[in-house]
Amino acid sequence: MLFALRPAATDLLAPPQRLPLIAQTLKRFFRLVWITIIVLLLTGLAMLLGVGMKNAPSGWHAMLGTGLLMFALFGHLYFGPFRRLQQAVSAADWPEGGRRVGQIATLAMLNLGLGVLSIAAVFFLA
Repeated sequence: MLFALRPAATDLLAPPQRLPLIAQTLKRFFRLVWITIIVLLLTGLAMLLGVGMKNAPSGWHAMLGTGLLMFALFGHLYFGPFRRLQQAVSAADWPEGGRRVGQIATLAMLNLGLGVLSIAAVFFLA
């Protein structure tokens, strides 16, 4: 989304076409994100409890912490800027929609960075 669809849509489409496309794409993508969050939290918790929280490697604890932070950040993104993007698209408020897409991209990049740190924690803090 960040590196392919958004730049291409920006190059090819005016806001009245681009923003509904992005909003619909995110709506479908975020459904998958919610499922992924549930699966990751349940399987991660099962791993930690399987070995005992005290016995788990520190990288696992770091991954849990960054994962919870990523979940909170996604919750903010979903219930804040994404909800406002949908409202802006419904109202044909293209400048507001553009601002919200920018916010979503910034928060998504932050979450991507946290995901990289989470994976690195497992390798370097194992």
